[in-house]
Amino acid sequence: MMKVMMANTVGRLCFRQKNILAPMVRVGTLPMRLLALDYGADIVYCEELIDIKMAQCERVENDVLQTIDFVAPDERVMFRTCSKESGRVVFQMGTADPERALAVAKLVENDVAAVDVNMGCPKEYSTKGGMGSALLSDPEKIEAILTTLVKGISKPVTCKIRILSTIEDTVNLVKRIEKTGVAAIAVHGRMKDERPRHPVHCDYIQAVAQSVSVPVIANGGSSDIVKEFEDIETFRESTGASSVMLARAAMWNPSVFRQQGALSVDQVMQEYITYAVRYDNNPFNTKYCLCQMLRDRVESPFGKRLHAAQTNQEICEVFGMTELFNKTTAELESRRASLQASEDLSETPELEDDVVIMPVRFERRDYPPQITPKMFLLEWSRKEKLEQPVYETEQRSQDRGFQSTVIVADKKYRSTLWEKSKKFAEQAAALVCLRTLGLPEGRIGEEHSGLVNKRKRDDRKTTAADNDDDESHAPKRHTHTLPQEEEVTCRTKVVNGVCGQTAR
Repeated sequence: MMKVMMANTVGRLCFRQKNILAPMVRVGTLPMRLLALDYGADIVYCEELIDIKMAQCERVENDVLQTIDFVAPDERVMFRTCSKESGRVVFQMGTADPERALAVAKLVENDVAAVDVNMGCPKEYSTKGGMGSALLSDPEKIEAILTTLVKGISKPVTCKIRILSTIEDTVNLVKRIEKTGVAAIAVHGRMKDERPRHPVHCDYIQAVAQSVSVPVIANGGSSDIVKEFEDIETFRESTGASSVMLARAAMWNPSVFRQQGALSVDQVMQEYITYAVRYDNNPFNTKYCLCQMLRDRVESPFGKRLHAAQTNQEICEVFGMTELFNKTTAELESRRASLQASEDLSETPELEDDVVIMPVRFERRDYPPQITPKMFLLEWSRKEKLEQPVYETEQRSQDRGFQSTVIVADKKYRSTLWEKSKKFAEQAAALVCLRTLGLPEGRIGEEHSGLVNKRKRDDRKTTAADNDDDESHAPKRHTHTLPQEEEVTCRTKVVNGVCGQTAR
């Protein structure tokens, strides 16, 4: 149920005169971001996401939730976004490596408005491996990361820092950052060893704002200065910054962005839950955010009931919102069934020239670990004493999508849908063949066919979600990017370690 999604066509994000939701670990997930936008925030940052974890993710278009999900190999959704925040969501990453940062930025750039590098968080979650505020002592690495991102992606690049021990040092660092070409710099007005109980240093932020021409975003005013909407402008004026970024004040009550005045926390929590259910938010994340809003009420009988809840349904029961949960769940299930029915109807084999085609998408989560359609097709071919399947893969230059054709018993099979990876394209082609022939494919819940017996493998070679070790006897293939005007399918055979290409 994945489709090619058009690149974000919203105009380049501006960081001047904006009220912004700050990046907050475990808080800045989709429901909180959407709620902040509803209340008046101009820009929202997601929680910091570590580059190593994001680099392993697959981009999935979730047609049921109508979201774009970045899914880790363990099926955990690391980052979820939707059209409602399009053009206003900034992806923040934790990184200490320019090339890895670029790989992640390229993965998400079409689905976000800008990319931010965390250079200010002092917590171990961020500083281990040289990320977060640890970068403040390595300006050369800061320059390398930001320069690589600015040159490598089409979207604006920003960073968020903490102040250094002196105004002079802070200004010097920010001037170096400005030269990398960033679109804005967020400055938390505390040093990395200071905590919320320490006063925010507005004079440092003011000095930074006066020393550079790029927008400076003031951060750190929650509690000290910003308690209600009118205080946002006070903080802006006291720092001379272009924009203001709120963390704790928004975490406690995101309606602080509401120009007409804040709503009651109880109403805000109900509206938060509505989004959490609608977008199938992780229940433990939902509960965490609600507990932050409860603050001193978290130890009350009501707070303890919330803390005991284990699912979004149980959370809704605590808040008397069971009817909303049931209605929303029914709507999502109806959409899922409709999409499945549509998909099933469309999966009718057709003959195009000499190729059997079908619109099939490979969904890795539908198959057990180490079981793939390619494995089933290979085993069936062996059982029938046929030559093993041969895959021909091509790649479109315009969107780098992949499409494979599998040749079995001198017949060709291909999915009409383009995949984001070569491996998934080959799996889709195998599925077309298996379904055309009416063969088992190994899906979860499918009756055991006895066609494939699990073979022993080296665990070190099976850590990837789909590493094809189960087909280690098949000929290895190589894919080349094809010209946009003239796409040519290439087959590469590896013989004695030397690659020989045959154009077809």
